[in-house]
Amino acid sequence: MSLRDSIQIALLLAIGTLLHLVIPGYGGGIKPDLLLSMLFIILMMYKNSKTAALAGFLAGLLSALTTSMPGGQIPNVVDKLITTIAVYFLIKYLSGKVNSKIISLLVGIVGTLISGSVFLLCTLIIVGLPASFEFLFATVVLPATLANAIVVLILYPVVVFSKKTIETTIAK
Repeated sequence: MSLRDSIQIALLLAIGTLLHLVIPGYGGGIKPDLLLSMLFIILMMYKNSKTAALAGFLAGLLSALTTSMPGGQIPNVVDKLITTIAVYFLIKYLSGKVNSKIISLLVGIVGTLISGSVFLLCTLIIVGLPASFEFLFATVVLPATLANAIVVLILYPVVVFSKKTIETTIAK
């Protein structure tokens, strides 16, 4: 991975961390995780397992540092690692077979549903949930799924275009 790629990944994770930080927690401190959108964009752009593992681990640490859920640190790391693995294989399977817009939409939906479910289950096991699983799934995970799907669908082509533009400019 080049220095330019490392910087782009760091910037995407930083933007995602800021989004995660500024969104207020509700539902007992649980909040939608828009850091996932940036993680998904990274996974779609850099389709290698080492980058995926590193980005997933860093996203987990960053979301753990900015969580508003009491006891949500470990569930954040666990959910990002599991989500990264699932989304990585989903992208690998769909790449070349399906249009990138459909992939980005599916990744946003499936990835957020996996992440939210794993986070809620881990939190339930480790510290307990402030409300029922079903209520939190409906009020936090489903809205986050819609938001992440839209963000990934819109931002992925923008980030890819900007990367190509930068690479073209530097090559001249």
